[in-house]
Amino acid sequence: METSKAINQPNVTYTEETVPKRKVKISKLMTHAGIILVGILMLYPLIWMVSSSFKENVDIFKGASFWPETFILDNYIQGWQGLSGFTFGKFFANSFFIAIVAIIGNVISCSMAAYAFSRLDFAFKKVFFAIMLVTLMLPFHVTVIPQYIMFNKLEWINTYLPLTLPKFLATEGFFIFLMVQFMRTIPLELEEAAKMDGCGPIKIYWYLIMPLSIPALITTMIFTFIWTWNDFFTQLLYLSDIKLYTVAVGLRMFVDSMGESSWGALFAMSTLSLVPLFAVFIFFQKYLIEGITAGGVKG
Repeated sequence: METSKAINQPNVTYTEETVPKRKVKISKLMTHAGIILVGILMLYPLIWMVSSSFKENVDIFKGASFWPETFILDNYIQGWQGLSGFTFGKFFANSFFIAIVAIIGNVISCSMAAYAFSRLDFAFKKVFFAIMLVTLMLPFHVTVIPQYIMFNKLEWINTYLPLTLPKFLATEGFFIFLMVQFMRTIPLELEEAAKMDGCGPIKIYWYLIMPLSIPALITTMIFTFIWTWNDFFTQLLYLSDIKLYTVAVGLRMFVDSMGESSWGALFAMSTLSLVPLFAVFIFFQKYLIEGITAGGVKG
């Protein structure tokens, strides 16, 4: 008995096996086409912003064309000059400073807290870990007013302290949880061998756990940089002196500044502000994916 029935046509022969394969290929093609279309729709605002950064202010909202009628670089020159005597380079430097300090603080404090929760035994360990998880569910806006009152009494308003010092106190529960999950995947045999060699908790943390947790640490660095760089509300809340402004707050100056909005300069500096984010993601995406996936293997 034949296993397949041939459908004969001039110069072409189909079988029951090839027809489903063709249907699968067409289905995959349509799926990829749909994904590409959705991706283009999601990228539309970004492409429009980049193209508008090379247009005259009067041409930005005139039509829907991406390609500028007059290709200019004046928006980048004007935007980089900034306002009130401070160039946009100053704002970039401020943002990089806050982001770097925040990264150092989160990596040190959150890794130490995660090491304690994942590898050490102490009283009320599960209770404290549960409380830490509860903080992840607490809306950010609930703590804004109490934090502002506290920082105001400490005379930290209009300084970088409210934006950087809490990072050294392991206040980011998400990163603690991420590192705890990752450190639990490290074999206990390695730690036992280190103890037999005379290593205490500090040496085990520094020479064993930290090197093996590089993917989780880099993931923490990436997310800390992105969240700090894009943070607008907190920086606007605590910074009022223009010399302390970051990129996120500095972009606001182009809107209704001196009675008019410099849309071209705003889009130009917004485009430049995305460059560090894209660079960080492209260069470290391997570690980002590895840190997230490996950290979610063991609960």
